Amino acid sequence: MKIKRVHEYELDDVARGSIQELLSESFGDDYPKERVYFKQLPHLRYLVLNDDNMLVAQVGLDYRVMNLNGHPVNVLGVIDLCVKKGYRSNGLGSLLLSEIEKFSEDKSIDFLLLFADHKGLYLKNGYRSVMNECTWLKIDNENHQSIGVGKEVMSELMMKEIGNVKWEDGCLDLLGYLY
Repeated sequence: MKIKRVHEYELDDVARGSIQELLSESFGDDYPKERVYFKQLPHLRYLVLNDDNMLVAQVGLDYRVMNLNGHPVNVLGVIDLCVKKGYRSNGLGSLLLSEIEKFSEDKSIDFLLLFADHKGLYLKNGYRSVMNECTWLKIDNENHQSIGVGKEVMSELMMKEIGNVKWEDGCLDLLGYLY
């Protein structure tokens, strides 16, 4: 297995096709067809390739400032981590999370943040569930349009502190779209 870190704008059509197939396999009908993103393109990705150079796992990363209780925090969002069916339960998800942590060392990143329906992998890797009231830009998937602002407590929200800033309960304004 080899892991590649690639900026989104560097992906060719073959890589995009492989990512789209993996996302469809992993997330099913909930994922927009013919796309390699749910709401917005990530800034970069980690791709795991097997010995035959086939994509078997991937994760997107989105770097931005968010507002936590009136204070700016630097967040690296973990988006759409998924592993091909025949390769699951072999540690590839944990490997990707470990690569993200190594990448984040000595950088201006306070928190890793994600939304997960199935939390086991993330809990096992040191993430914790938080129950902040979130504000975000709502996007219409089909028409690629902003449709308003959402505000609610998101039970799927998870984070990992990696900088010197401590996470606080309260309000989290994503200052953009919901991953």
